[in-house]
Amino acid sequence: MTIEKLYQMQKGLDAYIEKGHDLGGIDLFEQKVLALLVEIGELANETRCFKFWSKKGPSERAVILEEFVDGVHFILSLGLLTNCQKEPEAMEAAETATAQFLLVMQAVHAFHHTKAEGDYQLVLNHYFALGDLLGFSPDEVEQAYIAKNEVNYKRQQSGY
Repeated sequence: MTIEKLYQMQKGLDAYIEKGHDLGGIDLFEQKVLALLVEIGELANETRCFKFWSKKGPSERAVILEEFVDGVHFILSLGLLTNCQKEPEAMEAAETATAQFLLVMQAVHAFHHTKAEGDYQLVLNHYFALGDLLGFSPDEVEQAYIAKNEVNYKRQQSGY
């Protein structure tokens, strides 16, 4: 996975959205943090890892991967917004997906409060450790990101 390529793609998408919605000069940090938390929740919902009360299994792998890359979009966007473009560093995941989701959310909340580069790095590391725990390779994430980025442009063009 070439993270710099993904940052550049995200930079283009962000600029396209901001221009198309006349958002120049508006601080979107709060909205992007909330959007990321929503996407993390949607991802957790598709994995169903926390639904101890249900016998229904997780969604199809492709659906889970698409939800995962939705989160990648907002993480990269936040990195660009705060000048914290980093490379994910390998990190051992928690023992369960539920525990890893909680680590990701805690990291996002910390970054929300500090906007610090170190806290952004933790968001990135914990999120990609979650991807690894879910069985996604870096190349698979990159290809899914590229595909979803194209969908996001088409959505903007159609008045999404």
